[in-house]
Amino acid sequence: MPDNILILHSPLAADAPADELDVLQQAGFFADALSNIGYTSTVFAFPYDLQVLKKLVLKTKPVLVVNLVETLFADGRMVHTAPFVLEHLGVPYTGCNAHAMYTSSHKLLSKQLMRLGGVKTPSYYTYQDLCASQTEELPGTFLLKSIWEHASFGLDESKPLLFFTRDQLLERFHQEANPSAFFAEQYIHGREFNLSILGGKNGPMVLPLAEMRFNFPEDKPHILGYKAKWEEDSFEYKNTCRSFSFDPQDQPLLDHLKEIALQCWNIFELKGYARVDFRVDRKGNIFVLEINANPCISPDSGFVAATRQAGISSEQVVRSILEDTGVRGLLQTGKKQKQKQRTIISIH
Repeated sequence: MPDNILILHSPLAADAPADELDVLQQAGFFADALSNIGYTSTVFAFPYDLQVLKKLVLKTKPVLVVNLVETLFADGRMVHTAPFVLEHLGVPYTGCNAHAMYTSSHKLLSKQLMRLGGVKTPSYYTYQDLCASQTEELPGTFLLKSIWEHASFGLDESKPLLFFTRDQLLERFHQEANPSAFFAEQYIHGREFNLSILGGKNGPMVLPLAEMRFNFPEDKPHILGYKAKWEEDSFEYKNTCRSFSFDPQDQPLLDHLKEIALQCWNIFELKGYARVDFRVDRKGNIFVLEINANPCISPDSGFVAATRQAGISSEQVVRSILEDTGVRGLLQTGKKQKQKQRTIISIH
């Protein structure tokens, strides 16, 4: 029986939306690649009862856990729970540690850490800031974002996305059941870039940089909202595309973006794989929007598209992520068992 790797993903409700169901494709990506490397894998939803998790670990005896737990109780603020529990159990796992997951996923805390590290990020207001302020004028245009949730949560293109006054923003905040779970971020009108980074034994490798291009009317905000990401029949999805092609004159900008992405990797002590999202305004000023530790790695994701652009196979991607865990002898064991093992799927 070959060594087993346990793939843990977010628990899913029966009516889970597309952005949550996507984690099953990520699990399949890892399972297929691990099978080709020579490992069996068990795919399992992270249990709410930690005693169940302990029994699962004892039963499967994994040499490693692939951590794909993005939410618990459909709540993104629990993203660091699985790493904390796995560290408590003494089980090695892929990707960032619990501290890095927490600091990078909490968007306000990550902004503070970026600024301390000399990285520019758009200005922002919390709900409490706006309530305490008496100034109606805002220094720019703002949009509302969730402090914890990713996947463009709350950015519904069928509603206004941009706000110009304090009262407009407060009215938008009050549409949420918990206004304090959101913040207002300055909208940077310009170009949007995603830069993926792959860890490994030789250190982080910057993958080909992608630009998100918007074929939108001039008066429509160039924002990658929920429809643009998840609703394939929508105008926004059909008119938003990823491009890896650039003019030679863009090279200095691309080089600078790569430097900042690696700077973010070091500030947050990231591991395994990550993605950094940028905006560049019309004057060429670079702003980091978000740090994505353990980003989406489904076959149609931006991260996997960047690996393919670099000529890196799925097996090589997973090998690099395994190498970055620091578990000794992991890939040598898999190599000896290179017999295309059947993947054990047990989704609950």
